[in-house]
Amino acid sequence: MANLRDIRNRIDSIENTKQVTRAMKMVAAAKLRKAQERIFNTRPYAYKIRDIIDHLQSELDPTAHPFFAARESVEGALVVVITADRGLAGAFNANAIKTAETLIANEYAEQKRNGGLYVLCVGRKGHEHFAARDYQLVGDYRNVFDGLSVDLARRIIDDAVEGYERGLWDEVQMVYNEFKNTISQNLIAEPLLPIPEERFQTPVMAEEAETVDVHESTNGTGVDYIFEPRPETILEALVPRFLEYQVWRALLESNASEQGARMIAMDNATSNAEELIEELTLKYNRARQDAITMEILDITSGAEALENA
Repeated sequence: MANLRDIRNRIDSIENTKQVTRAMKMVAAAKLRKAQERIFNTRPYAYKIRDIIDHLQSELDPTAHPFFAARESVEGALVVVITADRGLAGAFNANAIKTAETLIANEYAEQKRNGGLYVLCVGRKGHEHFAARDYQLVGDYRNVFDGLSVDLARRIIDDAVEGYERGLWDEVQMVYNEFKNTISQNLIAEPLLPIPEERFQTPVMAEEAETVDVHESTNGTGVDYIFEPRPETILEALVPRFLEYQVWRALLESNASEQGARMIAMDNATSNAEELIEELTLKYNRARQDAITMEILDITSGAEALENA
């Protein structure tokens, strides 16, 4: 009977776990709906501000703004890594961290050896990972996703721009998960500074560009802008807003991806718990039948012994 009791305890324990994972799945699904709405509302604005920047870059001198010109040598670099504050989201955090480490190994190995590599981690998981490996961290952006706001993007880009202007780093890249759909994300390593001359496109941007060509007007001719006041004045005001919105979009993309990854992970965990409960229930019933059979055999043997006596 002790074996039966152990199996029963395991079934009860897994049943409790299943209730927790099911509840977490429902919470993630509710958060995902809100996150999707925010990212779908933000993407068009972020794309359009990119269009205006592209047009200004083509119309003005490449040195019209200091953030356009690539520096002669890259002595230092900043990698912005966006992860989550919590786990239980499958490989969501691990994939972002692995992408950042691959980027560092491929492009900034020399800067890392010379002490010129810096990492700005948004999210507790990434911060703890890189802090434990003695990377030079910039700022502390842990536990920020519960109150996600544009102000967070502004503070991140302020830190990145300050170090760029001081010469601490000559390039800034950002690693994050782009939301594709509920079950999949795209891992992105996007250049922030200097602003690339050629338009940077993520897979989702490329898909949307195929549906609606944002570079052309309805009559097939290129879009022309009339700038008032001077284009240089507009560019000076627009570049900080552009950088801010690229970071804000990446934060929303990552947040939506996190909720989708957690919902799928919790759904898989719930399904696995149900399968395990079925297996243990079958095992319990078989063990119970064996115990009953043994009791019947003991009674029969005892009865035969009494008759023989």
